Amino acid sequence: MKISRRSAIALTAAAPVALANSVRAAGHAAHEVVIAGFAFSPASLDVSAGQAVRFVNNDSAPHTATAADGAFDTGALQPGTSIEVEIPAGEHSYTCRFHPRMKGAIRAS
Repeated sequence: MKISRRSAIALTAAAPVALANSVRAAGHAAHEVVIAGFAFSPASLDVSAGQAVRFVNNDSAPHTATAADGAFDTGALQPGTSIEVEIPAGEHSYTCRFHPRMKGAIRAS
């Protein structure tokens, strides 16, 4: 496929704007789950499919939020850190891989 010089310049100029917009959108999660006292709060949450949820570890130990159906996994969150994950449609129960008694659920419709 041959691209004209003008098209290449336009694509190159647009790429940083598109990247900045996706980063900005990811930085503003409408929902938050706080990890404290070896528990997820709130323990259950309803969101729109495709929305981001921020998991914040305010605990003294590392934790994960790992969906049983594989829909999302925060990986190991160290104390004082957070991460946002996009939630696909469906009902997703999740646990901490390090502390399986920690349980939560997110319903996305």
